Amino acid sequence: MSDGGGEEGGVSSTARPRSEGPEGGSGILEEFDLLHIDLQPEAQSPGTEGASSGCSKNVLRKQKNWEKTLAAKKGRRKEEKQRKKLRQAEESGSAPDSPRHSKRVVKAITRERLLGAADGGPRLCVDLSMTGCMSHKELSRLAGQIRRLYGSNRRAARPFHLYLAELRADSQLYRECVRKNAGFENYVMDVTERSCLQLFPRESVVYLTPDSEDVLEHVDPEKVYILGGLVDESVQKKLTYQKARQSQLSTARLPIDEYMVKKDNDKNFHSKILAINQVFDILLRFRETGSWSAALQAGVPPGKGYVVAPELRAPCPLQEDGAGQGPASRA
Repeated sequence: MSDGGGEEGGVSSTARPRSEGPEGGSGILEEFDLLHIDLQPEAQSPGTEGASSGCSKNVLRKQKNWEKTLAAKKGRRKEEKQRKKLRQAEESGSAPDSPRHSKRVVKAITRERLLGAADGGPRLCVDLSMTGCMSHKELSRLAGQIRRLYGSNRRAARPFHLYLAELRADSQLYRECVRKNAGFENYVMDVTERSCLQLFPRESVVYLTPDSEDVLEHVDPEKVYILGGLVDESVQKKLTYQKARQSQLSTARLPIDEYMVKKDNDKNFHSKILAINQVFDILLRFRETGSWSAALQAGVPPGKGYVVAPELRAPCPLQEDGAGQGPASRA
């Protein structure tokens, strides 16, 4: 350390030059050794050691967090697989632990179930007589709705028998259906150029339209329910209702007013106009549960601005076809 004397007062004693002479070389080496010894504690100062230790802890913490995230993802995947297995079991009517069938067997079982719907149970027909006034974009959207409608029927435990009325093989809609729907030609449904009235007795037909004054109270297996195959971006009102009235057909609407209330939203938008696949999903759910509140809650998209009334959200008891009675129309 400093001895406080002369011009060397500010220099460490370990760094003070020694006298030169024959032994000067070894003296310089000794000085470097002393310098090395003095510098070592600085290189291994407590601050540096703490920083190194802190870095290791940070790496370990990140590794633990990554392992937790990976474990959580594996758990979610396992839960999703289990939910998927349960859904498939519910749709097929088998137990969750029963042996899984091959795709060919499942396809055969589904086909038999759809063909069985033609022998008994309700029928649903999509009226495609209004496609002549639709744009290519609207026809493409309608083809997509038909695909989703058929997909829902395939998965249903109690399917409807489906008809596509007034669909010509040379029409633009037919080409769109073939283009957008894989295997459309093999769909288990009746595709015909005949009209609804040529297919069914007038008294058995119920045309479903949101403008009807009559409320659909139950799904009657003896009736044929007609959905107007219309995608109209210009929003012309009452087209399907007017067509049904001109044909002197009975009409009905879903009981949205009886079971649902308007919900406030940023756009103040409320609409009871649904796509054909959405209406069909509601009919399927009602047929399975006997509950309009459950069916509407599951089938009406939130974007329509309607929710099931709080006092009606409790599920109703399961009822067979024709037994699920809704409240009388308040329209």
